[in-house]
Amino acid sequence: MKRLASIPAITIPAITVALTLSACATTGAEEPGSSPTEAECKAEAGESFVGQKATGEVGTALLKATGARTLRWVPPRSAVTMDFRPDRLTVSYDDDMVIERVSCT
Repeated sequence: MKRLASIPAITIPAITVALTLSACATTGAEEPGSSPTEAECKAEAGESFVGQKATGEVGTALLKATGARTLRWVPPRSAVTMDFRPDRLTVSYDDDMVIERVSCT
């Protein structure tokens, strides 16, 4: 405890900010064995799933069909971020768990 007391009060917030920002940093490196074009999602390939029930098996099939790395399920009346990720497939479904929309965002 005595050791912390000797650290100036301004240093602790500065360290906290530095650690927080470093957690957000990216290396810019791609996953091994992939290129940016391989990771791009192709929504057209997922259009045939519209009208089907949203299940884990369908999610796996959607990822395989579209080439996306990430799948984001969007329940009814939900807010989602508007950030664009070329490797993400977003699937919206209704109250009956029926897929309404498939998009790459």
